[in-house]
Amino acid sequence: MTATSHVDSETGPSSKREERKVLAGTLVGTTIEWYDFFIFAQLTGTLLSPLFLTPLQQSNPGLAQILSFALIGISFLFRPLGAVIAGHLGDRLGRKAMLVFTLVMMGAATALIGVLPTYNQIGVLAPVLLILLRIIQGFSAGGEWGGAALMAVEHAPMSKRGIFGAYPQIGVPVGMILATGLLFFLRSGMSQADFDEWGWRVPFLLSIVLIVVGYLIRRAVAESPVFREMAARKAESKAPLGELVRHHKKPVLYSTLIFIGNNAAGYLLIAFFISYATRSLKMPAPQVLLATTLASFGWLIFTLVGGWLSDKIGRVKTFLTGYAIIFAWMIPMFALIDTRDILLYGVALFVLTIGLGLSYGPMSAMYAEMFPANVRYSGISIGYAFGAILGGAFAATIAESLLQSTKWTGSIGIYIMILCVISSVGVLLAKETKGNLLGVSRH
Repeated sequence: MTATSHVDSETGPSSKREERKVLAGTLVGTTIEWYDFFIFAQLTGTLLSPLFLTPLQQSNPGLAQILSFALIGISFLFRPLGAVIAGHLGDRLGRKAMLVFTLVMMGAATALIGVLPTYNQIGVLAPVLLILLRIIQGFSAGGEWGGAALMAVEHAPMSKRGIFGAYPQIGVPVGMILATGLLFFLRSGMSQADFDEWGWRVPFLLSIVLIVVGYLIRRAVAESPVFREMAARKAESKAPLGELVRHHKKPVLYSTLIFIGNNAAGYLLIAFFISYATRSLKMPAPQVLLATTLASFGWLIFTLVGGWLSDKIGRVKTFLTGYAIIFAWMIPMFALIDTRDILLYGVALFVLTIGLGLSYGPMSAMYAEMFPANVRYSGISIGYAFGAILGGAFAATIAESLLQSTKWTGSIGIYIMILCVISSVGVLLAKETKGNLLGVSRH
């Protein structure tokens, strides 16, 4: 007979101070990781193509734009490798060690992009080195999220797993706010020529400062109580990845499907809209960046709401509500964007963030509740990584290709709507997880 572990109680962290350290550690780390990731994604759509794909940009700008968006997707292909390695080690050695490791790796790769020579300086070696650094970023991102999600959820009281798990999730919109806001101030405060020559390097180099802050905060966070319990009972699997593959294929599949729609829609906000608005619609870049920054606050708020709501009505209902909003908003959203009115552009993005938040906030809690403790880090990291590949990796590339072939933005909306249906099916197949035990079972 299985008994409830002490980590599945309502007590949570031993003190409010420890609770704040856990939530701050997961939030700060994911914020820095995604700031690093988003700086690249946003500059890809507006600047990195002429800097690193110079000959192609001059001969075929449309193809150069598609390939520059593909640079975003390349890093996603290495997320599963990061998820496998960090997940395996996280299930064997602990959540905390992997969090610190992935944070430092992401920061180093980002800072190096800031000093990378361009195509005009070193020729074809420039895009090769850029791709290499993107691979390192992807590897790091693949291992980052799982550890942060588990540190938050495994420290949480049972009835607050959703809201605790939403804290590493809001690192995404907070990173987006930092990245987009910084680009807005840089673009507003210097000439276009200065920004193109050296100003674009500043956001990458600032990552060094953020990494130091994040490292110090994460070092102060205690190890997950679930992992401590596993270690005390010697319950950790000798080969968590092997056990995951043999006995937990369905949860990995469901967690992959659940994330596809959210991640694809999110990467339209992160990368595609800024490029489309400035390059195709000829809207002023500072205004577009400001509108995107303000919309990201909606993403932050509704992600927290999503986590909180999932503790009240369940993970499944919250997810399905979010996906229904994204589905229903796709065609009207593009109609507003195509007006070229900056206020309507901002409204279009903000409403999208309601659906994004509700289908992202419950994810940490639901994923953690789908896997047993000894394979949990591996399971949620791999599911998240594959969902990102099938969802966001090439969402901007596909959107740009659809736009160029159909000349109708509604085709992009239909593409996202199809993915939302797929993800909703994944949610229904996974079934409700709220209340599932997280601790190491006693028999």
